[in-house]
Amino acid sequence: MSVGPAALAGLHRVRVGSTNAPKLEAVRRALSPYAEGLVVEGVEVASGVAEQPVGFEEIVAGARNRAEAALRSGECELAVGIEDGLVALAAAPGGPLNVGCAVVTDGKRMGLGFSAGFAYPPACAGPALAQRQPVGELFDRLWQERRGEASDLPSGRSLGNVGRLSLGVLPRAEYARHAVVCALLRFLHPDLYPDERSGE
Repeated sequence: MSVGPAALAGLHRVRVGSTNAPKLEAVRRALSPYAEGLVVEGVEVASGVAEQPVGFEEIVAGARNRAEAALRSGECELAVGIEDGLVALAAAPGGPLNVGCAVVTDGKRMGLGFSAGFAYPPACAGPALAQRQPVGELFDRLWQERRGEASDLPSGRSLGNVGRLSLGVLPRAEYARHAVVCALLRFLHPDLYPDERSGE
């Protein structure tokens, strides 16, 4: 049984359930320490959840659906799904938190990881939560109104909303990378995590 980085040494091709450039870059950065010469391909798939996911259940379901669809889409050893959404916590002041989830699967095992949480400005978080409007679109409009900065690409496909809010210190690719690395743990140490199907 392979243990540690050797467990991913034979990895050659990974499919990601999205063509979003920051998500693909997050997967490349997460896997590059463990596998050299890796090909990361994005495929357009449906998340199977609302355009604006709300709550951990929807966020995880969206990431899992993306990973499973990516795995079915073509030849690969590993597939990844990444989904962001809003989570309302009674103890959290200032509104819901955005949380990113990554699911990694090889068809036998499945790993789950989360990014850190951050709060959107209330002017866009409120409507996104109450009316299920896509928070990224609301944020881009607010940013242009308040900061006078427009972009050819939605921020979610470039620096990211968290990238803009952190003034470039935490770009979206790096934000999502953490979730992917956390989802990889059971693949790095298969002897420490049981096979869900067999219970071993």
